Amino acid sequence: MDVKNKVIPRYNGTLRSHKLDVPACIYECSGISIFGRRIKSLVFSTDVAIIKNINTDAVIAVYPFTPQPTIARAVISVADAPVFVGVGGGLTSGDRSVRLAVDAENQGAFGIVVNSPIAPETIEKIKKVVDIPVVATIVSDKQDIDERISAGSDILNVSAADRTPAVVEYIRRKYPDIPIIATGGNTEESILKTIRAGANSITYTPPTNGELFSETMKEYRKRFN
Repeated sequence: MDVKNKVIPRYNGTLRSHKLDVPACIYECSGISIFGRRIKSLVFSTDVAIIKNINTDAVIAVYPFTPQPTIARAVISVADAPVFVGVGGGLTSGDRSVRLAVDAENQGAFGIVVNSPIAPETIEKIKKVVDIPVVATIVSDKQDIDERISAGSDILNVSAADRTPAVVEYIRRKYPDIPIIATGGNTEESILKTIRAGANSITYTPPTNGELFSETMKEYRKRFN
């Protein structure tokens, strides 16, 4: 059998065929193997309807409010894919982030995400009490990346807006073996640029529930025109 031309049987159903797909070009990256799962795509969302209806390898549940266990529990309970839970680092930090990390692991989180302002000492404390990967967010190549890796960060999450490929390239040159997740942007060109810079996995920001439903409503209205 020619494995290069193998046919992959698919079943989508009828009702569930209306779903979101992450950009196919994401699967050109190497992925990161965590607990035997190879993760190439991560969806950046806490919207349970989006999370339940997208073909992502994992979910990154980070949001601009203080982390709350009930939100993590809701996302984990709905997701068909592994969930990486944000435990703070900005508004929330210190021992509270440590307690949130323990709670997230107990609820079934696949990994912990800490925000860029978090102190390396807090990363060290988290690493002592959880057995899931700690993902440290990097927003600039001027950040104290050395300290975050030394503190025990297992994966770096690069989120530097339009400078993301440049920051990824900088990190990859300096740390050739560190796993890197990175935001890929909204186009195939920007995603591939980030992958070629050295990202192992790509975070995809999907359309909002409101944006998607707006298109559906337009189709409904056409029936009466």
